[in-house]
Amino acid sequence: MEWLKSVTGKIVTALTVLAVIAGAISWWQMDPATRAALLSGTERIGLWVGVVLLWPWASLPIIGRVARLESNLAGAVLVGAYTLAEAALLAWLFHWHLPTVTAWTFVALGTLVAGVYNLLICDWIAEILE
Repeated sequence: MEWLKSVTGKIVTALTVLAVIAGAISWWQMDPATRAALLSGTERIGLWVGVVLLWPWASLPIIGRVARLESNLAGAVLVGAYTLAEAALLAWLFHWHLPTVTAWTFVALGTLVAGVYNLLICDWIAEILE
């Protein structure tokens, strides 16, 4: 069994090194406009992820107030409102322009992940505040 783990580790390491080298060559060969577009999109997505991660923590009093209501509907409305606001922020960061199906898919997936995070973290914060 140890032999299999060793071989698997070596294969994964080799594939990772190969991917990094291929990415570096692709980056080097890329024209400046494409590189700038990738960096701009990455900055926007990073900003959005930061907002998604920090938003529940910045609204502790609201979560506490909703938790004291002891209503699943109130909690669902709060999580839904947070998620919709975050989805709107993501669309706004990209100027309300999602030209491809891939872009729509990534926005939908990001919104789903944000919704699950909001549900889990708001529930956890509510338990702590009780």
